[in-house]
Amino acid sequence: MSNHEVGAVACALIAALLFALAAVAQQHAAAAIPEDRSLMGSLMRSPRWWAGVVGDAGGFAMQVAALALGAVLLVQPILVSMLIFALPLSARLNKRRIAPSTWATAIALAVALAVFLIVGDPTQGNTTAPLRDWIPPLTALLATLAVALVVGVKSADPTRRALLFGAVGGALFGLAAALTSYVTGLFDDGLGHVLGSWQTWALIASGVIGLYLQQRAYQAGPLVASLPAVTIAEPLAAAFIGITVLDERLRTDNLGLLAIAIAVITMCATTIQLSRVEAEV
Repeated sequence: MSNHEVGAVACALIAALLFALAAVAQQHAAAAIPEDRSLMGSLMRSPRWWAGVVGDAGGFAMQVAALALGAVLLVQPILVSMLIFALPLSARLNKRRIAPSTWATAIALAVALAVFLIVGDPTQGNTTAPLRDWIPPLTALLATLAVALVVGVKSADPTRRALLFGAVGGALFGLAAALTSYVTGLFDDGLGHVLGSWQTWALIASGVIGLYLQQRAYQAGPLVASLPAVTIAEPLAAAFIGITVLDERLRTDNLGLLAIAIAVITMCATTIQLSRVEAEV
């Protein structure tokens, strides 16, 4: 890895820690609000939720720094490690012990993540991709999310509603991360270029809507449904945009691709398991 990539990994790990602190605070705040009460109105009066907002802001700042130094395919998978940080935080807050099997799952996630980063060695792609390169993948992604959101709104099943809201919110966070790679480069040309770019406003919109849907997911149903959906959908959506729009690639051979495939499957499985454990803590 180059010095820039090492810096990206360090910034991403700090971001994961801050996001973990924020998630623990926000989950407990949002889950305590009944669905018949105003979600955002109630959260605005919660000091714990505001503490989570501060953590999210710090995490986002470090994520921006990481994306300025490394590829989306490098940074976004590292953020899944927030679950490893969040697990002991949730256990301490609720005064519960973590089972050895859960620690084994966390170690498996860390190993799979390391294999993905070392073997895959993601390249930094074209962060200045023109609008024509964005339109087909972005249309496909947003259409899929719109369908999932409509199904979630109409569903009477709290678990399904929480899962779909969480998946859409997480995917929008992933889109925001991919857009961040482009927007950070605009600051070199001045604030006017930043404010005049559609990517800037798309970044803001996806972040705000994603945050709202994340809180709706926490409120709508059990965390065992919403948290895995949020955590898995974010890196998948970011990777989709990274590969289809930003032209990021994995630098490896066929044997390496097999190792990466196993690592990705392991990451998904362990992420879901850790998300469920954290939701139950």
